[in-house]
Amino acid sequence: MRKKKAIVEAALESEYERQALGIMNTEQALKLEDSDGLVFSHPDKEAGVTDHFVDQDELRRLVRRSTSPLPVLQSQDRTTR
Repeated sequence: MRKKKAIVEAALESEYERQALGIMNTEQALKLEDSDGLVFSHPDKEAGVTDHFVDQDELRRLVRRSTSPLPVLQSQDRTTR
């Protein structure tokens, strides 16, 4: 399961190359100003090693999904009559 503050690599990606900018947690990454070509390593992968990158919107969705509370299971009332 993904942690709320998973570590990601930030990079600028162009048609020809990806330039590494640094390593940060997802909270810091989501506070960055949105910029064309700004991408982040997938939070489930190892930062600095993986080639699986996502844009800021996708990172936001992944983090939101990972921090959403699990649905509460309703227990059925088992009273005997």
